[in-house]
Amino acid sequence: MEETDYLEEQLAEVAIEKGGLRSAYAVAFTCMIAFMGIGLVDPILKTIAQQLDATPAQTTLLFTSYMLVTGVMMLFTGFISSRIGAKKTLIFGLIIIIMFSCLAGFSETIKGLIYLRAGWGLGNALFISTALSAIVGVLAGQTEKAIIMYEASMGLGMSIGPLLGGVLGSASWRLPFFGVAFLMFIATLAISFLLTPIVKPKEKVSIFAGIKALKNHKLRSIGVIALLYNFGFFTLLAYAPFLLEGFTEMQVGFVFFGWGALLAVASVFIAPILEKRINTYRTILLALFFFLASLFFIGLNAQNPQFVAIGVIIAGFFQGLINTLLTTIAMEIPTIERSVASSSYSFIRFFGGAIAPFVAGKLAETWNSSVTFYFAALMVLIGLIFVIVHSQYFATEEEYE
Repeated sequence: MEETDYLEEQLAEVAIEKGGLRSAYAVAFTCMIAFMGIGLVDPILKTIAQQLDATPAQTTLLFTSYMLVTGVMMLFTGFISSRIGAKKTLIFGLIIIIMFSCLAGFSETIKGLIYLRAGWGLGNALFISTALSAIVGVLAGQTEKAIIMYEASMGLGMSIGPLLGGVLGSASWRLPFFGVAFLMFIATLAISFLLTPIVKPKEKVSIFAGIKALKNHKLRSIGVIALLYNFGFFTLLAYAPFLLEGFTEMQVGFVFFGWGALLAVASVFIAPILEKRINTYRTILLALFFFLASLFFIGLNAQNPQFVAIGVIIAGFFQGLINTLLTTIAMEIPTIERSVASSSYSFIRFFGGAIAPFVAGKLAETWNSSVTFYFAALMVLIGLIFVIVHSQYFATEEEYE
């Protein structure tokens, strides 16, 4: 009798584990599609600027409006998901993205497109922040595996997105927006049927929980480092396409496909190895140093599209390392619930992503494109100094296993 009970318990545990893994893969697949939406516009930025009679600075506001709304709303996603559940929050976020990406495809003015991207950011906030905590939740006790899965989906999405944007954008700049809507519809079906219901937290998250969490010095410090790093990240993502003179939409797509592929490889395979062999602190220092060197290289060769392309692709590798390790540190703060930590951390880093495109465009208009990337490199350098100052926070659980 005891053997039978034990066997039943083991089978139940296996079933739960398989269900959790299936759910994690469903969310990760959907994350990949969501992140495709960020990079999808890269190959068509120059075309949008030309056809809607917009300056590069105005066109980069497509990133700023999107990232700003995403960042601010992420502070309140924990409040929403703790009341209606993670699964419903994910689905609502996807529906909002579908609606606004469709409308963006019909836009006739750059101003209208900027506002519609802001609406898109609202859905993105509900989805992305909840997705990270959902993957961590369904893979209980496997935080690093969950974060690697999340960062891998981001890398794959950001690599495939520009490629798809290049293919569709070669026919019309409107098609990538309709393409996102279609992919998000598939993602909604995947979440609806494959994600098992996630138990709501026993205590509902207060509306200001995300803001209160920033009182935690470790979370706030890691967030500031992520903000400075993301300044460089989104300067590269939003402004580098304007330096690829003579490149077709398809060629720009291939450049960012290479960038995203290296980002994914570094996130999934290299970051865990370096974390255990030379520790998180040294890995992040090295990665930030080589990332700022890549930005400086792009600035130095701003008038040479081929060298800019090389700099962009190489930068992806170091960004992959930084993404995974910074996120792991932020999500392993035991005193803060993961959904709240995810919201607060994402708010700070996405805020950096919102500022960067706007500043990049203005610096290029006032001085030149080289200054844009020199300034981004300076922001990353300040982030590197912050890492040194707060070195005590850069140790993860996996280093001691």
